[in-house]
Amino acid sequence: MFIGEYSHNLDDKGRLAIPKKFQSVLSKGAVVTRGLDNCLFLYTSSEWKKLADKLANLPFSQAKSRAFARLMLAGAMDIAIDKQGRAILPEYLRTFAGLKKEIVVAGLYNRLELWDQKKWSEYTKKTEKESEKIAEEMFDLGI
Repeated sequence: MFIGEYSHNLDDKGRLAIPKKFQSVLSKGAVVTRGLDNCLFLYTSSEWKKLADKLANLPFSQAKSRAFARLMLAGAMDIAIDKQGRAILPEYLRTFAGLKKEIVVAGLYNRLELWDQKKWSEYTKKTEKESEKIAEEMFDLGI
């Protein structure tokens, strides 16, 4: 289970230090892809397979299904964690998410989200201001 919020720096070669507590599980296999809200999603290989199977079974006759599957699947890349606990993030994904130097790694149970520090700060401030409204809407979903 991925939880917590961690700040790390991206080096000049596009390597990101993975939080120590997640390194062992991700060293068994990991996939990074385009996320939503201008971030990247990082999954273990087993969690990625679950999601990829669902995406592959979406009705390809529906344009929105095709578009979402393309966003997630075509942008995905297997990554490896090196002996120093770093992963190289492909340049096209760093560009997509606007990742520069300071990165936030946010744990969201079955995935990690990788955010540019400035974008994360803006997003969390906005979300915190709307937290009561969001909570009411979550109640309608049974949470």
